[in-house]
Amino acid sequence: MRVVIVTGGTAGLGRAMVLALLSAGHRVVAVGRTGAGELVQAERLLIATGDVTSPEDCAAVVARTLEHFGTVDALVNNAGINLPTRLPGAMGPQTKEGPKFYELSVEQYRSIMRTNVDGAFFMARAVMPHLVKRGWGRIVNHVTSYRTMVRGGETPYGSSKAALESMTAIWANELKGTGVTVNAILPGGAADTRMIAREVVPDRSKLVPPAMFDAPIRWLISDASNAVTGHRFIAALWSANASDEENVEKAGSVAGWPESVATAVARPWPPA
Repeated sequence: MRVVIVTGGTAGLGRAMVLALLSAGHRVVAVGRTGAGELVQAERLLIATGDVTSPEDCAAVVARTLEHFGTVDALVNNAGINLPTRLPGAMGPQTKEGPKFYELSVEQYRSIMRTNVDGAFFMARAVMPHLVKRGWGRIVNHVTSYRTMVRGGETPYGSSKAALESMTAIWANELKGTGVTVNAILPGGAADTRMIAREVVPDRSKLVPPAMFDAPIRWLISDASNAVTGHRFIAALWSANASDEENVEKAGSVAGWPESVATAVARPWPPA
């Protein structure tokens, strides 16, 4: 079984992926800023405290992983933040969008870009030499929908995830022939986590449940995905009743921007 580092792994979608990987028999390092969070210590689980915006912390997480488990095989870049969700009435008289880019503070912009973009780069940079040396490895980046990348009111979150989408495609191309694959995963809609306040979306059935990540993340870390790199997978489209080949066809596509993104239409927000 593999050794997998999951950043932002102590809560929300990260926690769901940690538990899914543990259930598949893998050894997992769950990284959080403040400790265990929503996780309970378990066999084959190491909970590591670290801030992905710090290159030193990222290097320390990899070093601790090697010390504890003796190796490292995969990284899930899940750590991410966004602006707090707000009630529709607080989003302006004629729009449910977030603030316009010029209404953001410098710190709001920098904190999200540092976590969502720099953090993924620092972690991948720290772990990559070990994966390339072994000739097998996985990088899985948690991105978002194309709609979110282009919809008004999504600076800097949409911008940060667009950068991570681009890095997914670039890294996959740079690592061809090394045995290391790079792919992306996304919910396929707003996910049922603390990032979406209950006051904004009281009916949680309209949100993507974290458990939808279980099957695709297990597949992405397995040998079954050896031939797949530079792709994005929508968790909500992955079916437990379909074969791997069917799920790859239905839930997957090449990472990057198809021509249709220029005509993407935003869904109503919050979900009706």
